[in-house]
Amino acid sequence: MAPLRLSPQDALVELSRIRLDEVGLDEVLQLIADLARRSLRGVAEVSVTLLRGGSPQSVAVTGDVALLLDEWQYRQGHGPCLDAAITGDTLLVSDTATEERWPVWAARAVDGGIGSTLAIGLPIQEAVVGALNLYGPTPRAFDAETVELARTFAAYAAVALANAHLYAGTAALAEQMRAAMENRAVIEQAKGIIMGQRRCTADEAFGILARLSQDTHRRLRDVAAALVGRASSPTHSGSAGH
Repeated sequence: MAPLRLSPQDALVELSRIRLDEVGLDEVLQLIADLARRSLRGVAEVSVTLLRGGSPQSVAVTGDVALLLDEWQYRQGHGPCLDAAITGDTLLVSDTATEERWPVWAARAVDGGIGSTLAIGLPIQEAVVGALNLYGPTPRAFDAETVELARTFAAYAAVALANAHLYAGTAALAEQMRAAMENRAVIEQAKGIIMGQRRCTADEAFGILARLSQDTHRRLRDVAAALVGRASSPTHSGSAGH
C-alpha cells in the first residue's frame, strides 16, 4: 500500500519535533527515510548509508529494491550511494538507462524498475560518514526543488547522527574522522589533477574517477590515491584515464 503523502513543510515540522535524547539512532534514521519518501516528489524508495570503520551499511530503508541496489554497491566498492558517502558530494543519476559513470550498477537499477537516483553525502559530523539515497521510478524524477529539499533532510540526518554519537568512545570517533577526512581530501586532489590535465569540470573529473574505479574493480578512494601518487612522483608523465 502506498504511504500517506505529506507536504515537505509538514515533514520538516515532524523532523523538528524529534527528541534526540529520547529516540534511538536507528529510529531517527528510519523516520528520516520514511518522511523523505512520503514528502519528496518523484521518490519511490529511500535508504540511508553509513560508513563505520570503513564498512558501509544501509541503516534505514523503505523498500527491498533500495536495499538490494545499495548492497550491490557495497560488494563492488563503487556506485552513487557509496561514492556520495565517501566524497560528501551530491550525485544525481538522471536516467539509469543512459548512465555512464556506473553502467553495470545502472543496468541493475533499470532491472529493478528504478529510472533515476539521487545520493546526498551527509556532512561529516562526529566522524560519521554517510549518504541519503533517493530512488525514483522514472527518468529525471528529481527536479531542483526536490534536490534542495533532500539536502535539508540530509542536514537533519547529520544532526541526528552527531547527537546520537555524543556518547560514543572519543578515540574511535577521532580515528574515523581522520580516515574520513583523508579519503575526501585525496579524492579532491585527484579531481584537481584530472581537471588540470583534461581542462574539464569537477563533475566531469569525478565521472572519470568513477569509471576508472569500475573498470579496475577498485575503490574510488584507492583509484584517487594511485592517481595522486603518480602525479607526485618525480618520474610521472602522461594523464589520467584510459
